Parts: sequence; C-alpha cells; structure tokens
Amino acid sequence: MDFKPLVTLLAIVNPLACVAFFIHYTQSFSPEQRRHTILISSCSAFAVIAASALLGVQILEFFGVSLASFQVGGGMLLLTASLSMLNAETPQTKTNSDELHDAEERAAQGASIAVVPLTIPLLTGPATMSTVVIYADKAKTFWQMATLIGYGVVVALATALCFSLAGPIARALGKTGINVMTRLMGLVLAALAVELMADGLSKLFPVLRGNA
Repeated sequence: MDFKPLVTLLAIVNPLACVAFFIHYTQSFSPEQRRHTILISSCSAFAVIAASALLGVQILEFFGVSLASFQVGGGMLLLTASLSMLNAETPQTKTNSDELHDAEERAAQGASIAVVPLTIPLLTGPATMSTVVIYADKAKTFWQMATLIGYGVVVALATALCFSLAGPIARALGKTGINVMTRLMGLVLAALAVELMADGLSKLFPVLRGNA
C-alpha cells in the first residue's frame, strides 16, 4: 500500500498548524458550538478531499477554471483573512445589518466559520485540492481510488483531534497569548497567500518567471 499520498496530504493540510485559527474564530463559542464546529469542519475536510478525488478535474473543466487560477483566487482569500488577523480581529465579511444578523445566526450553529474559512481555504485550500486531483489522476484501479478517499477520513480524524485539544491550549495561552499567536499566524498566512498567488500567476503568465 502506498502511503505517500497520505503523508503528503497530512503535510499540506497540517491541522495542528490550524489550531491557532480555530482558537481565534471560536473564542466566543460555547462548548456545544465548538463541538459542532469541529464536526462540520472535519466532515467538510473529508468531503472536499473526496469530491476533489472523484470530480476535481471535471468540475474545473466544466467551469473553465485552471488550477493556477484557483491558486490565485485562494491566495486572495487567505490574504484578506490575514490582514484582519494581523490586527487580532475576526475578518468581517458582512457589510449590512441584515447580513450581520445572518452571520450571527450561522455562527451560533458553528456553520459560519467551520466551512469558510476553516475548511476552505485554511485546511483544504488550492494546494490540497490540486494534490488530490493529481493523485486521483494516477489512480488506475477502484481500490487505489478508494484508498485515496480513505486517506481523507484519516485527515478528517486528525483535524477533529487537533481542534478538540484547542481548549486546553487556549486556557494555557490566555487572551494575550491568543492575540500574539493570532498576529503571528496572520503574518505566516499573509506570506502563504503571496506564495500561492505568485505560483498561480507564474503558471498563468510564464513570462513572469523570467529567464534567470
């Protein structure tokens, strides 16, 4: 059995590194809301991996979107989130009172931040989707495809475990520690966003790579 796809997925998704984001976005959540968020984000991570394996290439071709374009779009989303995190603030995506009220209702169920931005693009962003699509293209038999999807279950369980341990981490760090970690991760996220966009742009416009 080839474990390379699993190792690659765990390295790219890296749920442990997303604990800081989980703490940041769920600071005001009750234990029940937090558990609901963990369940949704874990299941969503598996769903994204499974869908990417089964339908990734077809979906992108249907919409006429290249993986490079997907990288640029995902990078822009990450950059927007990172700017708010550098100020230790929750990104504001709603612009009027009705939308804000809708966001509060969704957040009360843990659905608002569990899928976006926790699952997409933080956990399973363009890099994860691209990797799954590549390995899916190499899968020649039913069992190879089933194994790849099974690896998505492992990633989901690893995500649930890491997020479940976020509570003790939050208590150990305190409010100041969380803010410091949030700003640090915001800086890292900004750098990652620039890398994603630069890589996507270089694929869309090869002339940007230069001849050096």
